[in-house]
Amino acid sequence: MTMSSGRAYLAIPGPSVVPDRVLRAMHRAAPNIYSGALNDVGASVAADLCKLAGTKHHVAIYIANGHGVWEAALSNVLNPDDKALVLATGPFAQGWAGMAGSMNIDCQVIDFGNKNTIDMEKLAQVLAEDKDHRIKAVLAVHVDTGTSVRNDIPAVRRVIDAAGHPALLMVDCIASFGCDVFRMDEWGVDLMVAACQKGLMTPPGIGFVFFNDKANDLRNAATRTSAYWDWRPRATPENNSERFGGTAPTHHIFGLREALDMILEEGLPQVWARHEKLASAYWAAIEAWGQAGAMSLNIADPALRSHAVTAVSIGAPQGTALRDWVADHAGVTLGIGLGMAPAGDPAWHGHFRIGHMGHVNAHMVLGVVGAIDAGMKSLGIPHGRDGLIAASTVLARI
Repeated sequence: MTMSSGRAYLAIPGPSVVPDRVLRAMHRAAPNIYSGALNDVGASVAADLCKLAGTKHHVAIYIANGHGVWEAALSNVLNPDDKALVLATGPFAQGWAGMAGSMNIDCQVIDFGNKNTIDMEKLAQVLAEDKDHRIKAVLAVHVDTGTSVRNDIPAVRRVIDAAGHPALLMVDCIASFGCDVFRMDEWGVDLMVAACQKGLMTPPGIGFVFFNDKANDLRNAATRTSAYWDWRPRATPENNSERFGGTAPTHHIFGLREALDMILEEGLPQVWARHEKLASAYWAAIEAWGQAGAMSLNIADPALRSHAVTAVSIGAPQGTALRDWVADHAGVTLGIGLGMAPAGDPAWHGHFRIGHMGHVNAHMVLGVVGAIDAGMKSLGIPHGRDGLIAASTVLARI
């Protein structure tokens, strides 16, 4: 006998759940790629992506995942031997730095660990020491999917400005886009990367680079950019072939159009508020469970936690055992503890993550909370008994 029959639920921090509306929009015959509706849809998608990003500037759309737009962003603004300052608060900032290093960009990484946000005083010190302005760009991740920390991007901008430093501010919003508040132009972000498979509720395969005129000026001086990564034809295309660097990702575009419609129908401020409320329900459950057990939230300060993903510690090997139990017996897939311990280290089995991004609502959250609660009971993992009550109490406060 199994209790996992029925519709499975993917509670990982991306790819996220794809709504039925998006699936139906993609379930269609292949369209004409040269003219007709696809051209109009491509243009409307670009315009609405900029609305969500809070920018009046430019977006380039790539057939790529997040790693692809990391490279696209770097190749358009940084030349070999240029210096970049990477503010690392988890594995994804480290990953972006690693990619930059593979492109012969000189990376200075400030590692703030896996439980902390960016130390603005340390950032100010490093920028003050860079008197020759060798640093051409400051790279940060808004929400690191591995640690679930949410960094204060406006504060980074203020520090750069106070130092009188000309470096670009480049931000990875792959985990946070459409989930956590982000305002590109208001916050002074020069370049931002995102992708479609998390808050935008579309199967993986499309990534985005948003950039302002300051970043575009550097593109005009760049020496490494290939024809495919060049954002100029994509940002000001005459047709879909230029917009997508060749054949358009036809069905992804129709799916993304539907996902954007869903977000705009709900209203972006309301989407942000929903994510905040649902995240708070998870936090309440985990804090209640931790009253009589080893479970704890990776980020202690609620003000620094993502509203899209929650990283949890429970001790090895209970993290892996619990993930396996809820998958096998409840049809719920939780995220692995990515980056919280080195590969091969037994401590890796003491962590897991919950994704709550995009197409998610109260009954989904309560279902995951209930499945985790049942799993801990079945496995004999010590825990506080009021997790489900705590989560439902948060959601009852409308």
